Amino acid sequence: MAKEKIMLSACLAGINCVYDGTNKLHPFFAEMYAGGEALIFCPEVLGGLKIPHDPSEISGGDGFDCLESKARVVSKKGDDVTRFFLKGAEKVFELAKKNGIKKAVMKSKSPSCGCGYIFNGTFSKKLILGYGVCAALLKKNGIEVISDTDYLKNEE
Repeated sequence: MAKEKIMLSACLAGINCVYDGTNKLHPFFAEMYAGGEALIFCPEVLGGLKIPHDPSEISGGDGFDCLESKARVVSKKGDDVTRFFLKGAEKVFELAKKNGIKKAVMKSKSPSCGCGYIFNGTFSKKLILGYGVCAALLKKNGIEVISDTDYLKNEE
């Protein structure tokens, strides 16, 4: 029986889509993508942010709060970039629906993809419990989201 295809944060497969133009390559995920087991995505790129761009964090809550307009995503320069994160999350969700995806492995700590922990919105490298905007939208719609670190722990 063939493995069910998952969605994967593109940076984990080696795509240079992190805000600073780098990636978060992990050989396990790169191999998964190369083997056709994963569909890659980057909500920030899909939402219209250019690479590189200023780092961003969620201020006033987490991704669930952003979905309800109770929090916002703010760049380090102070610009409200919430609309890009919401647009990217919607596009990823549409991609997931179109491809029958039931699970997404996402980069931890990201304001888009963070699962379980995100930065606290002060650019002080402090983490709080929470989900990024895209992870929250997928989770809210019944798609299992798991961080890259938790997924790798389960594979060992």
